[in-house]
Amino acid sequence: MHAPSPRTDGPTPSTPRFEGKELGLPVPQRYWAMLVIALSLTLAVLDSAIANVALPTIARNLNASAAASIWVVNAYQLAITISLLPMASLGDRIGYRRIYLSGLILFTVASLGCALSNSLATLALARVVQGFGAAGIMSVNTALVRMIYPPAQLGRGVSINAMVVAVSSAVGPTVASGVLAIATWPWLFAINVPIGIAAIVGGFKALPMNPGHESPYDYLSAVMNAFVFGLLIFAVDGLGHGQRFGYVTLEALGALVVGYFFVRRQLTRPAPLLPIDLLRIPVFALSIGTSVCSFCAQMLAFVSLPFLLQETLGMSQVETGLLMTPWPAIIIIAAPIAGVLSDRISSGWLGGVGLAAMTVGLLLLATLGPHPDALQISWRMALCGAGFGIFQSPNNRTILSSAPRERSGGASGMLGTARLTGQTLGAALVALIFGVAPQSGTVVALYVAAGFAAVAAVVSTMRVMQKVTQPA
Repeated sequence: MHAPSPRTDGPTPSTPRFEGKELGLPVPQRYWAMLVIALSLTLAVLDSAIANVALPTIARNLNASAAASIWVVNAYQLAITISLLPMASLGDRIGYRRIYLSGLILFTVASLGCALSNSLATLALARVVQGFGAAGIMSVNTALVRMIYPPAQLGRGVSINAMVVAVSSAVGPTVASGVLAIATWPWLFAINVPIGIAAIVGGFKALPMNPGHESPYDYLSAVMNAFVFGLLIFAVDGLGHGQRFGYVTLEALGALVVGYFFVRRQLTRPAPLLPIDLLRIPVFALSIGTSVCSFCAQMLAFVSLPFLLQETLGMSQVETGLLMTPWPAIIIIAAPIAGVLSDRISSGWLGGVGLAAMTVGLLLLATLGPHPDALQISWRMALCGAGFGIFQSPNNRTILSSAPRERSGGASGMLGTARLTGQTLGAALVALIFGVAPQSGTVVALYVAAGFAAVAAVVSTMRVMQKVTQPA
């Protein structure tokens, strides 16, 4: 199977004609559509963060153990991870708007189910359903952005997505703490319902439609995908949490065996669920690799830094939160600027410079003296955030623009999968490092994070020599 060839002038019978193909959506519909995207994405990302803060309260209220309550988080993340690529593939076939709105409706209904749950089992089940809904949102949201914005302004649309993810991730614990200060834990999920309904109504009015194509859906590949990613998550999580080595080995071997047959099957498909056809485009593959490494570096830092600040430097929880705020705060500023620049400057250079800055910031954090003041910590955090913000928007733009338009769903799904893979690997590596070197784990984790960021910078720069053959 050969890599996708460049598009010729005019559509072919196998190439669907997209609404707003040349100019994107007209103003003000474009702004309303992006508002719907932002609201939906905020809900999906927030719900990955707010449940962590509420776990002790939920465990007490539902008479569950702390270990069992972790499934409130794991069920959501697992459902998203195993269904992102199947949802994206289905979006290519039946239309991104259908998948997006269906996911948003499912997410909203499941949020009500979470709020009404009276046992850990029902809450975990509702979180699984909610995760499938979130996957519908995350899998095709950037594919919709590609339809909403004209090619010359795609970087701006992608930067809004990056900014929404950064803000939602940063304020998640704060929102959870605020809600729990005045209400019970079910309200963490109940507040999603009115916002979700508003986004659904706006989505039906503003989101663009694409006809998709009528090739049969590969259900077997979807099942195999679920087994591969599910077993990998269990293996990585078990490795990080001290599970017996035999169990971890069996899970990893199971993932490899199923993965082998999964990949072989994808090689025979014209539009594979795992987009191997897109990975044959060099700039696409390099951008995905850059994304995995960079998100792994960021998660290594995010998980280990609180231990450095609290246990090594003696900071309080409030001080830790404030000192880490410059990282996501600067992303909010840097992402839109980088998005605009990415419409004019190579993402290879932007990503390389940004990730190099992040590498330097991580090394400076790892070499903090024994008694640093708030300013010394804050500007290092800000440097890391600026570097990540400069990298993210251009990288996401390249992932989208290097894929054929009719495969935008596959590109969008891979973008989300790369982010989740990097975050999962980063969190597991922190647990592994802390288990091997408990006394110096935080510093080692930051050095490892700097290593991943440096690798990402090199891979990003390699894209400068590549040409994007597909139209933006």
